[in-house]
Amino acid sequence: MKWYSLILSLSLALLSWHCSTENPSDDKQKTVAEVADNQLTEEEKAEGWELLFDGKSMDQWRVYRKDSLYGWTIKDGEMMAGGQQNADIITKQQYDNFEIQLDWKVATAGNSGIFFNVVEGDSLNAVYESGPEYQLIDDYTWPDPLEDWQKSGANYAMHTASKQVVHPANEYNHSRLRVDHGHVTHWLNGEKIVEYDLWTPEWEAMVQEGKWKDYPAYGRARKGHIALQDHGNKIWFKNIKLKQLP
Repeated sequence: MKWYSLILSLSLALLSWHCSTENPSDDKQKTVAEVADNQLTEEEKAEGWELLFDGKSMDQWRVYRKDSLYGWTIKDGEMMAGGQQNADIITKQQYDNFEIQLDWKVATAGNSGIFFNVVEGDSLNAVYESGPEYQLIDDYTWPDPLEDWQKSGANYAMHTASKQVVHPANEYNHSRLRVDHGHVTHWLNGEKIVEYDLWTPEWEAMVQEGKWKDYPAYGRARKGHIALQDHGNKIWFKNIKLKQLP
């Protein structure tokens, strides 16, 4: 009986070891997965990430060229543009070199965008007049045919996305935008899809020959606000995180 018990114990120990090696625990992934929306992990805090939306307040945002905030609501940890007042919002703070990540979804046939290096002035009436745009749109049911430079993840009217990886309307996507001393990279749902450089001869030629030729402030600023567009459609955002780069 003693030998039987010893063999049984050894068998169970070997089985437990085999299972642990087949399915190694990944504490880092587990920690990330268990973090609630609109919060930072300890690792993210150590890396210098900050929240631009905590799920409860939009006190880091205001309407473009206004001191107040309107047209947006907060519910269930999401901030939503209701599409009633076309109230584009900007960060109160300005940034030059940074990385931003966020989750977003649009309603059916919805449209929005993430803008950066947005500036204000008496001659400027909209965020798109100065800031390049990371496009957010319902690629699949938009009522009109979309040009490639209009699809999600593109640098709107400038650089097309290398692939279409956006999720259908009413499903969340994850976007990442990095602006590093004029070198800009777009990711969508984990895929790098656009990469370009600001202020180069190629950039200037594209501006002068394209949609933005009549907008003298477009793409000129070296620092500015980050903006989210209220295009007249419902769009939701959460988990908006930013890290400033050296």
